[in-house]
Amino acid sequence: MADFPANLRYSVEHEWIDDASPATVGVTSHAVEALGDVVYLELPEVGATVEAGTVIGEIESTKSVSELFSPVSGTVVEVNQAAIDDPALVNSEPFGAGWLFKVDVTGEGQLLSAEEYAQHAG
Repeated sequence: MADFPANLRYSVEHEWIDDASPATVGVTSHAVEALGDVVYLELPEVGATVEAGTVIGEIESTKSVSELFSPVSGTVVEVNQAAIDDPALVNSEPFGAGWLFKVDVTGEGQLLSAEEYAQHAG
């Protein structure tokens, strides 16, 4: 089973978020394994308002195109240009250099602990 960092929280749609301010959002290693090689990212723009549980972009792999969901509500303050330029970062470092965007959080959706997410990801 994949290892999910205990310092992060997780959405049922396979995104992770940290507790920093602004908060960093990415996709989990479980999602990356299911997707295969990531080849394209469509992320929200800086300044965009996102709502917890809503579609905010896409992640495209050699296997499929999947929707990205925001685990929280708030305003996007930064996007990871390095991951847009080299989407393989999401595969190689989903919990590190492959982060997707940062958001000033105003509200949260349903978030799971690492243990709860591991059970959900099964």
